[in-house]
Amino acid sequence: MWIPTEHEKYGVVIASFRGTVPYGLSLEIGDTVQILEKCDGWYRGFALKNPNIKGIFPSSYVHLKNACVKNKGQFEMVIPTEDSVITEMTSTLRDWGTMWKQLYVRNEGDLFHRLWHIMNEILDLRRQVLVGHLTHDRMKDVKRHITARLDWGNEQLGLDLVPRKEYAMVDPEDISITELYRLMEHRHRKKDTPVQASSHHLFVQMKSLMCSNLGEELEVIFSLFDSKENRPISERFFLRLNRNGLPKAPDKPERHCSLFVDLGSSELKKDIYITVHIIRIGRMGAGEKKNACSVQYRRPFGCAVLSIADLLTGETKDDLILKVYMCNTESEWYQIHENIIKKLNARYNLTGSNAGLAVSLQLLHGDIEQIRREYSSVFSHGVSITRKLGFSNIIMPGEMRNDLYITIERGEFEKGGKSVARNVEVTMFIVDSSGQTLKDFISFGSGEPPASEYHSFVLYHNNSPRWSELLKLPIPVDKFRGAHIRFEFRHCSTKEKGEKKLFGFSFVPLMQEDGRTLPDGTHELIVHKCEENTNLQDTTRYLKLPFSKGIFLGNNNQAMKATKESFCITSFLCSTKLTQNGDMLDLLKWRTHPDKITGCLSKLKEIDGSEIVKFLQDTLDTLFGILDENSQKYGSKVFDSLVHIINLLQDSKFHHFKPVMDTYIESHFAGALAYRDLIKVLKWYVDRITEAERQEHIQEVLKAQEYIFKYIVQSRRLFSLATGGQNEEEFRCCIQELLMSVRFFLSQESKGSGALSQSQAVFLSSFPAVYSELLKLFDVREVANLVQDTLGSLPTILHVDDSLQAIKLQCIGKTVESQLYTNPDSRYILLPVVLHHLHIHLQEQKDLIMCARILSNVFCLIKKNSSEKSVLEEIDVIVASLLDILLRTILEITSRPQPSSSAMRFQFQDVTGEFVACLLSLLRQMTDRHYQQLLDSFNTKEELRDFLLQIFTVFRILIRPEMFPKDWTVMRLVANNVIITTVLYLSDALRKNFLNENFDYKNELMKRKNETLIWDSYFYLAVIFINQLCLQLEMFTPSKKKKVLEKYGDMRVTMGCEIFSMWQNLGEHKLHFIPALIGPFLEVTLIPQPDLRNVMIPIFHDMMDWEQRRSGNFKQVEAKLIDKLDSLMSEGKGDETYRELFNSIIPLFGPYPSLLKKIERETWRESGVSLIATVTRLMERLLDYRDCMKMGEVDGKKIGCTVSLLNFYKTELNKEEMYIRYIHKLYDLHLKAQNFTEAAYTLLLYDELLEWSDRPLREFLTYPMQTEWQRKEHLHLTIIQNFDRGKCWENGIILCRKIAEQYESYYDYRNLSKMRMMEASLYDKIMDQQRLEPEFFRVGFYGKKFPFFLRNKEFVCRGHDYERLEAFQQRMLNEFPHAIAMQHANQPDETIFQAEAQYLQIYAVTPIPESQEVLQREGVPDNIKSFYKVNHIWKFRYDRPFHKGTKDKENEFKSLWVERTSLYLVQSLPGISRWFEVEKREVVEMSPLENAIEVLENKNQQLKTLISQCQTRQMQNINPLTMCLNGVIDAAVNGGVSRYQEAFFVKEYILSHPEDGEKIARLRELMLEQDFSDPQFFFTGKVTTVPTLSEAED
Repeated sequence: MWIPTEHEKYGVVIASFRGTVPYGLSLEIGDTVQILEKCDGWYRGFALKNPNIKGIFPSSYVHLKNACVKNKGQFEMVIPTEDSVITEMTSTLRDWGTMWKQLYVRNEGDLFHRLWHIMNEILDLRRQVLVGHLTHDRMKDVKRHITARLDWGNEQLGLDLVPRKEYAMVDPEDISITELYRLMEHRHRKKDTPVQASSHHLFVQMKSLMCSNLGEELEVIFSLFDSKENRPISERFFLRLNRNGLPKAPDKPERHCSLFVDLGSSELKKDIYITVHIIRIGRMGAGEKKNACSVQYRRPFGCAVLSIADLLTGETKDDLILKVYMCNTESEWYQIHENIIKKLNARYNLTGSNAGLAVSLQLLHGDIEQIRREYSSVFSHGVSITRKLGFSNIIMPGEMRNDLYITIERGEFEKGGKSVARNVEVTMFIVDSSGQTLKDFISFGSGEPPASEYHSFVLYHNNSPRWSELLKLPIPVDKFRGAHIRFEFRHCSTKEKGEKKLFGFSFVPLMQEDGRTLPDGTHELIVHKCEENTNLQDTTRYLKLPFSKGIFLGNNNQAMKATKESFCITSFLCSTKLTQNGDMLDLLKWRTHPDKITGCLSKLKEIDGSEIVKFLQDTLDTLFGILDENSQKYGSKVFDSLVHIINLLQDSKFHHFKPVMDTYIESHFAGALAYRDLIKVLKWYVDRITEAERQEHIQEVLKAQEYIFKYIVQSRRLFSLATGGQNEEEFRCCIQELLMSVRFFLSQESKGSGALSQSQAVFLSSFPAVYSELLKLFDVREVANLVQDTLGSLPTILHVDDSLQAIKLQCIGKTVESQLYTNPDSRYILLPVVLHHLHIHLQEQKDLIMCARILSNVFCLIKKNSSEKSVLEEIDVIVASLLDILLRTILEITSRPQPSSSAMRFQFQDVTGEFVACLLSLLRQMTDRHYQQLLDSFNTKEELRDFLLQIFTVFRILIRPEMFPKDWTVMRLVANNVIITTVLYLSDALRKNFLNENFDYKNELMKRKNETLIWDSYFYLAVIFINQLCLQLEMFTPSKKKKVLEKYGDMRVTMGCEIFSMWQNLGEHKLHFIPALIGPFLEVTLIPQPDLRNVMIPIFHDMMDWEQRRSGNFKQVEAKLIDKLDSLMSEGKGDETYRELFNSIIPLFGPYPSLLKKIERETWRESGVSLIATVTRLMERLLDYRDCMKMGEVDGKKIGCTVSLLNFYKTELNKEEMYIRYIHKLYDLHLKAQNFTEAAYTLLLYDELLEWSDRPLREFLTYPMQTEWQRKEHLHLTIIQNFDRGKCWENGIILCRKIAEQYESYYDYRNLSKMRMMEASLYDKIMDQQRLEPEFFRVGFYGKKFPFFLRNKEFVCRGHDYERLEAFQQRMLNEFPHAIAMQHANQPDETIFQAEAQYLQIYAVTPIPESQEVLQREGVPDNIKSFYKVNHIWKFRYDRPFHKGTKDKENEFKSLWVERTSLYLVQSLPGISRWFEVEKREVVEMSPLENAIEVLENKNQQLKTLISQCQTRQMQNINPLTMCLNGVIDAAVNGGVSRYQEAFFVKEYILSHPEDGEKIARLRELMLEQDFSDPQFFFTGKVTTVPTLSEAED
């Protein structure tokens, strides 16, 4: 017994089931099934891909999945309870699967393979999600990857854009339309406009140094250099190369790859260069002998430079070879890169070894985490990170750095008693407070681990060396105090021993005694002289000495002596823990110097922002500590300092420190009494605004109000906690008074300078941020009322400056986005103020982008179908305030021309789309009550009519295809659903108010003048609605169609029923809409939706009936119907079923019978049936024409179809304009196919319609306005040109004569002369040029699958040049790929005619010229005769030989009969087509004797022609003649003429066929004629004996 299932509702088929059992349902593996009932191991249900077919299947073949059921019962809907991303993946992959195969069929290989990879990736990711072992973050990441791939595939395949929220598809019914629009817009923008990355990174990979004579190890140093500011902007990337020029540690890729990080967009715009300095490690001179010296030095080798602008194209520069240069004089090494950049060629040249540096470079965009994800291979293999010098553009809280950058700049040294200058090497150590050398804190650059000491490169014989080498010292903070850097100077001997002799040292402490670090800048250090054996390990011996010029400790003579030599370094500290600023230290240590507090607070504004944010918490503690100490004295100063710090955090560089301040307020702030002072000072400033001349400082205060209120609120909360809520009323009064002051200042109008309005603007910009703070202490309604009063105090005068108006609107916008507005209670209080300001701006059409954003946010909060009283009241307010202005705004912005720039165009589309979404949201929220109130609010019918016209116009705009991007089907369907709901409400108002007795169409027309009438507007809207592409469900995939029908039903049918209902309501007024509405309604009926057609077709019957009543005929209806049909069919609308709907006698399903059936009951039956028959036949031809035109190339089918259609327009409909249009369409087809003769004949049809008159003709098709004579002349010349190109010169000559007569009658001798010359040239071409004689083929098209104009008909076709039967047959089979070629020439029977297939029967036929006169006349050249053989041919012949009676094996001529079929065409060939239909066929049988006579006649004629050509010397080669003679004299096949004698001149034949006496005599004459023409007669004089009739009888 079958039992309905409770839980087993949904499953996936895991094994295919053929369904061979009774009622079995065939299933394929992977199908999803919905289960209805179960019974003993079997289920009954249906596959979701085809829900109409239900059946049974084994339960073991299905894997059950959890699902929830909606609408339990007959129409229940099952939804799987799995992750929505999984559901989407499954359905999307199913849709893709079908389309993917089609890509293969269409030969789109590239997309086919890419999609295959993406589908595999999605399946792999799907498995990961299904397993369920992913962490939350990883799951989020996987879903992001899945949705990105789904969107990519959908875009590539032209599928719909899917709106998503947090990677899951959203149901448009569950969110507001404005939110849906934003989701769609966000995804669309993401797809269209990639976000410009703000940070960039340069990836550098060192490959090798290519050089002819290396032999020494090298150091390569990369850095980024700003050529405008002449300074490096990055740290260095340092790597070592071996003697072969390859990286020294190939197994450690991080040693030869680096990523230069955090380059800002502004830096990319500068003149930034990559500089590469190469240092060799070896002997002093590059060419010295190996044994000269064993000590190795760092020596300059070369430099290379590359502009970063070369990388901005985005391409990877693999294997880039950089040229390596060397300076001409070594002393300029420090600036070689600058010289190369400036192209100072005299100062450098290519290195002697002609070196080239091979590197790979790539510019990457995005934040570092994104780069890590996208280029994971780079990071997985290892890469060193090279930072910018100093902090990045944005300093992040928690960033721990303590880097001291030291640049070894230059030195000034004495000769030291030597005749030549020294070779100086600098060695650097870091020494801690205990005198120990710090290990591994000197970094030469990324890519190389830090070292304990540094050795500079050596410049040969130079007492003023300049190095400019940058080093980074990442010393921990705890080791900074007391540490110093020591520099030791040695002379490097070039003698054999290669000694390095110490001759001096310098040092510099890292921190001063007051706690400040070494200040940034250049320091000139004193060089203290010393001997080689001086013990510098004991630091106490020299630390008391002065270290820098300008700083002397006491009056030390030794120091004075040392000042002749000097050494310069530049230092730069990048630390989040240490400061160089004395004022900052003084402020933090305020308790030790109370007298300096005022000065310290004043100096706070001068301290660099990065110093303040480093010590943010300490600084804030200091300020509030000072305030607690003496609020009377320092209150104002502390307030100003606090304002300065708050505004400092608005800077983008320090923006990320706002959370640090928030955390401070929440967790560390302890000023429970501070709120009083803060409110007091803030109110004091607000009260002074209107009088103050200079407003800059006040504006700074107002800008900081958000955080001031945060401190006030937190302080008050701390006070309440401490005191149990004391002084609550006093606090409320303070806040009220403060806001009263604010309201007073906001209500003031700016006079003069506008400084006041600037202050108002500053206040409004930051005021909305205060709401959330006030909510912490006050009730929602209280805050809402405070805010409403404050915003309500704004002056609404519109002549105040525009910038303030915009700021006011932004303030309203932030209010709507605030937490306060989300509460329904406060929203109802604030809504009137918001709507009031919006109304003003929309009325003025100002700040539309901001208005759209605010409105969107307003509607985002109002959820669909919310029946709460508060929401309904909100909608009341919005409808009353904004509906009308919203409609006007949409009309206004959509009528503007679109901006030309793409950025502006996007903005324009955005604002239009947002307003549309707002309107749709509002209409969707409106209930019956709202609509009733709206309609009742109109005082007069004119107001109501204006409103209805306005809303119908807006709806027509919303339906436009360009309203939303083409893949926004979801949005379009939602919009259509809202439109149809609204129209159903409004159509009632239309019926009630505009269908009364006084309805006067003409008066109405006069009233409205140029505006569309309201009923017209209604009907046109309905027609456009139904015809939308997004509603044509037949074009959707089955799954998409199912979803749409489940959610919305078929909206076309709903609207169609509404059209029918409204049409019926019109009654007698229908006559005003005939025939105007025929075209639009016909368009609706062409949609292949049976229910819609059944609703619409009766309207045509009604139209015909009313027209018949009015004028006694329906010519108007007929004319309009035919014109519209033609234009619609050519657009590709309509189908076979449609024709049947018009024509069929059998009533179709649905309540309405076919149109013909209805007409048959009328008194005007005959003319009605005739019209329907005409329309049906026209549709047959139009449908064929449309289908043929879909083909790519021009073929016979297209041409034949067009010929059929233009003949129908001429003969049956007599519609001259349509006829001429199709003549020109046919002409274009012929030209495209290079059928020039046919093109000329086609144009002749139009030419024949014109007279040689001066009647003016309007502009038409491509013809200008001109007289009939001019157009006919133009046509004649075009036709002659085409006859010439088609080598049909005889026809051209006839036209030349006609036009020459016209020129002669007008005495236009100039043109007459040209025409005569053209005529003469055509005669020359006839005589001089060779023409090929085409072959002709008879083609039969049998079977019902052929187009109507070919079906079961036979045609004769003129073949192309050189085309023989086999080639023609192949061409026809290519045109009709599904056709079967018949292998015999017999007439097919009825079964072939009625078959649901295509059969082609093709054979060659012989043309029979109508006039034989020219052909038989002797002396006419063959060039002329050839034209008459194959032109103007109506009749064609086909002979089929057969044997009748007993066949004589000895002589088959006795029984050889011929069946001769003569075919007569409707038009002669050539003509307007290469093929014409056979109008009549005649079949006769020729006896063997008649056949023999014809054979001999043809042979004799051929001989005569060849002999004549020979005699007149026309023939260059006599081979054709000799071959023909051989065939006559010595017939190789069948025995020749002698066989005829044996067959027909014997006694038995003559006696048995007495009626053939004359024919036998004729045969004898022909044989004699052949003998006398026989050349043997000329040469031998012998005559072949032919018996006479009596001799034969004897």
